[in-house]
Amino acid sequence: MAPNLNSVKNLFVFLGKSLFALLEVMVFTFIPRPQKSVAGEIVLITGSGSGLGRLLAIKFARLGSVLVLWDVSKEGNEETSKMAWEAGATKVYTYTCDCSRKEEVYRVADQVKKEVGDVSILINNAGIVTGKKFLDCPDELMEKSIDVNFKAHLWTYKAFLPAMIANDHGHLVCISSTAGLIGVNGLADYCATKFAAFGFAESVFMETFAKKQNGVKTTIVCPFFINTGMFDGCTTGCPLLLPILEPEYAVRKIVAAILQEKPYLYMPRFMYFIVFLKSFLPLKVGMLLAEYMGIFNSMDGFSGRKKKD
Repeated sequence: MAPNLNSVKNLFVFLGKSLFALLEVMVFTFIPRPQKSVAGEIVLITGSGSGLGRLLAIKFARLGSVLVLWDVSKEGNEETSKMAWEAGATKVYTYTCDCSRKEEVYRVADQVKKEVGDVSILINNAGIVTGKKFLDCPDELMEKSIDVNFKAHLWTYKAFLPAMIANDHGHLVCISSTAGLIGVNGLADYCATKFAAFGFAESVFMETFAKKQNGVKTTIVCPFFINTGMFDGCTTGCPLLLPILEPEYAVRKIVAAILQEKPYLYMPRFMYFIVFLKSFLPLKVGMLLAEYMGIFNSMDGFSGRKKKD
């Protein structure tokens, strides 16, 4: 009899908590969620030497955060540092780090801990794209993509998560991609890394939740192509529903999601509907939709970011 009573009790607890959670979602649909302050927080951004990472650094500089900038390009990182100071940064620390190398990640992480302190917001943003069909992509390029886009997340989490848990305070931010939600023609290796990054970040989120480490937050970001140069030449067949994102818009949404401690952010919003449709649409209908939206040909004109002479 007792097990039955426990089952009934657990059911009512579940229903009560679920109702409260749904009411909370409904309230925040009409009322903006409160945003936390990140003034004084130590924010580490990988891939900060250009593109999205640079813009995130500038945004957090304006919010009063202590910036720790990692990039493989010393020149690009120094330029970001200069722009962050001009934006009103209080403290900026730059480190040259190849995130594809585990030993280098651990070495530079130890340096950061000694020189700056415990990182409280970790933004895994560094990424590369080969833009080649699977059979045309050299093994070394695929391995590099896996090392930068996925494995680096493992090493940075290992380096900085323990202090977040010990302090019961921290925020893990994974910049994945819509290519981490749906396979894309011409992006096989990239999709593999972004699916992996998404799954890893979500799994660690589940671990912290299960262990009631409530002070450690997670935000997983899945944007469509962003006009930073990384995906130059790519197109969309349906710009009304699936537009190429402007960098300023993307950064504004990402920072807002972090400040509001949202676990997931898909951009544009239509991606929430696409993921929902994927869960039940017949395969042929899904393929017809992808064809209509130009997904099969989105990478045809890919040129990527042009290297400086």
